[in-house]
Amino acid sequence: MTTLRETYSGKRVLVTGHTGFKGAWLTHWLGRLDAEVSGYALDPDPGQETLFGIVRGGTVIGDDERGDLMHFPALAAHVARIRPEFVFHLGAQSLVRRSYAQPVETLAVNVLGTGHLLEAVRFHAPGATVVVVTSDKCYENREWVHAYRETDALGGHDVYSASKAAAELVATAWRKSFFDQAGTVGRVATGRGGNVIGGGDFSEDRIVPDLVRALGKGEPIPIRSPRSTRPWQHVLDCLSGYLWLARWLACGDQARSSPLRAFNFGPTGDSERSVGALVDECLRHWPGHWEDHSRSDAPHEAGRLAVSIDQARSFLGWTPCWGFERAVAETMDWYLAWSRGASDEELRNLMNRQIDAFEA
Repeated sequence: MTTLRETYSGKRVLVTGHTGFKGAWLTHWLGRLDAEVSGYALDPDPGQETLFGIVRGGTVIGDDERGDLMHFPALAAHVARIRPEFVFHLGAQSLVRRSYAQPVETLAVNVLGTGHLLEAVRFHAPGATVVVVTSDKCYENREWVHAYRETDALGGHDVYSASKAAAELVATAWRKSFFDQAGTVGRVATGRGGNVIGGGDFSEDRIVPDLVRALGKGEPIPIRSPRSTRPWQHVLDCLSGYLWLARWLACGDQARSSPLRAFNFGPTGDSERSVGALVDECLRHWPGHWEDHSRSDAPHEAGRLAVSIDQARSFLGWTPCWGFERAVAETMDWYLAWSRGASDEELRNLMNRQIDAFEA
């Protein structure tokens, strides 16, 4: 972690989507690394509690800009004003089930929004190191037992997954067409994260937030796909991968000569568990019960998904720190504190303690 502090301390860092769950954790962590953090994102959903609202009170974000990735002039003006040295592009429509209700909007922000961001950087911060965050769902999922590698085919059954595969293609096209040609080889890469859990996620149609809402009301937890298997990881493990990837791109001679520009960040194999197993582990910390709400006519969601992290281990020296039980325990500790009425400052302090423990 000393190396990360040396990398980011005093650096101008732009985070798109900083008002989201992962974005709020990332801006908070970057603030602790003494980075000069700027955020560009839409307002959070009105009436919904957000982690960003809790983090913002700690004033770790030096520049908090509201803007739409689809409005290129405003985005370009923000990048020109900030002149970031690092960019983490998390801005996206990030929910699979919402993509069924809003398919065109999902494609627009996830695909064209990525193009807008890269174009703004190309013109106004061409020397910046850019990590475009996509998803483990960008692969053509064939329900294989083996974990997907970065060289496997991209695809997507649902619109969300297809949009993330398309964002990968956009990032590759901009890198090869513009960034590499400008002599800034190694400045753009994509990070494909697994299924992330952690305190402060209040999104709709995600298993842990749905679980917390049900438990808070004393109701049974509705589980749509209890037998589906996912690579569960704590948000700090995933974000540490993005931070190490950006450092590798910016600092390493190996990165400049390497053709590798896409990296998976997921847990070890023992953290690939069913949704039902995840819920059961959560209930060890906050007792309750769940009900099987699976339906044969439900929108398609992958039954099995796992990613290989061999490449990140070999080239970045990155490996996940927290196993399945620890990731769930840290997640539920946060939600239990929140459910008992902890103040924003107390929740930020809990986040700090979790980061300290992760870094140790």
